[in-house]
Amino acid sequence: MKKIYELNFRGRKIIVENGELAKQSHGSILVRYGDTVILSTIVMSKNVNLLADFFPLTVLYNEKLYSVGKIPGGFIKREGRPTENATLAARMIDRPMRPLFPEDFKNEVQIVNTVLSVDQDNSPEITALFGSSLATCISQVPFNGPVAGVKVGRINGKFIINPTVEETEKSDIDLTVSGTKDAINMVEAGAKEVSEEDMLEALMFGHEAIKELIEFQEKIIEEIGGEKYDYPKLEIPEELTKEVTNLIKDDIDKALRIKEKLEKYTKLDEIKENLLNKYTDESLKEDELKELLTKVANIFESVKYEVFRNIVVKEKIRADGRKMTEIRPLSTAIDILPRTHGSALFTRGETQSLSVTTLGALGEHQILDGLGIEDSKRFILHYNFPQFSVGETGRYGAPGRREIGHGALGERALLQVIPSEEEFPYTIRVVSEILESNGSSSQASICAGCMSLMAAGVPIKAPVAGIAMGLITSGNDYTILTDIQGLEDHLGDMDFKVAGTKNGICALQMDIKIKGITKQILKEALAQAHKARLEILKVITKQIKEPRKEVSKYAPKMLTFTIDPNKIKDVIGKGGEMITKIILEASNVNAVTDINAVKVDLEDDGRVIIYHSDKDIIEKTANMIKDVVKEVETGKIYTGKVVKVEDFGCFVELWPGMEGLVHVSHLAKERIEKPSDIVKVGDEIIVKSLGYDKKGRLNLSRKEALK
Repeated sequence: MKKIYELNFRGRKIIVENGELAKQSHGSILVRYGDTVILSTIVMSKNVNLLADFFPLTVLYNEKLYSVGKIPGGFIKREGRPTENATLAARMIDRPMRPLFPEDFKNEVQIVNTVLSVDQDNSPEITALFGSSLATCISQVPFNGPVAGVKVGRINGKFIINPTVEETEKSDIDLTVSGTKDAINMVEAGAKEVSEEDMLEALMFGHEAIKELIEFQEKIIEEIGGEKYDYPKLEIPEELTKEVTNLIKDDIDKALRIKEKLEKYTKLDEIKENLLNKYTDESLKEDELKELLTKVANIFESVKYEVFRNIVVKEKIRADGRKMTEIRPLSTAIDILPRTHGSALFTRGETQSLSVTTLGALGEHQILDGLGIEDSKRFILHYNFPQFSVGETGRYGAPGRREIGHGALGERALLQVIPSEEEFPYTIRVVSEILESNGSSSQASICAGCMSLMAAGVPIKAPVAGIAMGLITSGNDYTILTDIQGLEDHLGDMDFKVAGTKNGICALQMDIKIKGITKQILKEALAQAHKARLEILKVITKQIKEPRKEVSKYAPKMLTFTIDPNKIKDVIGKGGEMITKIILEASNVNAVTDINAVKVDLEDDGRVIIYHSDKDIIEKTANMIKDVVKEVETGKIYTGKVVKVEDFGCFVELWPGMEGLVHVSHLAKERIEKPSDIVKVGDEIIVKSLGYDKKGRLNLSRKEALK
């Protein structure tokens, strides 16, 4: 039976429907938020692999272009692989929900969000998170929710929940925050150099709104929620736990105190391998042996987890011997690659990013075929994480969710300081190649990317640096770590990344593995991150103080000027004939696709932007375009070239793109029979402009010029 629930949330309606759609799924919710409509479903497999070392959760966010009245581009005309936005939306739902499933739950779970209708003023991503949480809570799937999220903006010092598109453009904060009714558990933000105090206030403001959404969910769950599935668990005998712990605890303690990453990991692997060999009993059946070894491996991981936490929280000692607030050794370099437009290397401990900046014409912007209002972007940051960076072999191919997510975080941080299109009319691409990794490679990408932008001559507003903070809890005790490395991230409770300038925060991202964190922990983490960021900025600005005044000699030079917007069609010409002619002649090439061809961008507002590595070619192109749009003055005498002779007169080109007719009666002082008696193609003659006729045609006179 269909049931409908309504909530007036901050002046806008949220309508929840259940019982009509997707009834064979284990939980199905249709959420309407304004004109945004999302169908969220969850299905759990009854087949379970208790010996798996991970929870097989899949969260999908399926964008349908019909939701915004679009037909997919390309030849296939149907939705294909997820867009970057869809991947980021799926991650945004996965990150706050995953920690709320029981640790020993191993059944495969799929949460699918189908985007049916999009109202840009009502976020489909936030709506999908709400639907995913509610669908999971009413299903039989065990889940410690509900969870909800909101967007927070700020205009003129006033915070806004779920700002509209127009409000977002005016806002200096673009924050997405999610959590339970008790605490925040996921943060994603971009900001225009906002202070730590203001960001903390925005987080708390968002959490208050989240509580309203969770209260609404709880009322619905109470009415239609199902009984939770009593899932099978891998039971580990207490005697086995004690026995294994006594065998390995001291060895693990010693291994965790080794400072060098690969040496530490090698020692831990050796302890684990020796332990498993000890419990390999050939007399057992294959299934029994596999189960025993899985239990032993699980105990190993638990002991490692507890010993690590005891070292950090109780003894206040970090894995590599650093103080809690100490940053690993830093080193920087620029101009690593001679032929690129800008390059920089940033190394923090055993994490290293080589970032390269490339400048291109505005016409080389990225085209977006998605559900958003924006259909292109001119600043792009791509993040690559090859397996050799961690000394391993692995899959190579298209970027995964992690690479897309890290790239988006770096892009968001640096975007806040990128000059406007008017100030710097280039498409800008930064690529971060992670050459070595031991934690916080996304923040290393921001630091290296910032330096490569300055080395490339991009006039960024201020240098940006990023740092990753961690949290280790043990009972009621906790420790916040500055600049976490891989093990501290893997065994810790929080990964809190903060990037910004000396003036404030530009980007924020937080993921936690516990149920939530308090305002006090957030406040301490932000303050600690601010101090670390300033230290890193000193190192960056010592290497390169400010953006270079000139772009690289290998980068396209640029000239911009403005013409009458009504003249753009004249510059383009019929079927692109005129602009093609200009490009070929100015560049001295045979095809506009030639790598040496000049690039010309014509904007709707009349801006003309010309790109080429040779300034002379740029000047020549500019002069040819100016000739096309140049106005002919009535009564003025010009020298022109005869380009065509007809019985009724001849056509004279005053300059490329500007032709007029000299009628036979205006060719000479005396009467003549045929124009060919006086002129031929290629002749240069003087003519006087008589102005334009009613059809816009230019009339010229040789006879008047001769007077």
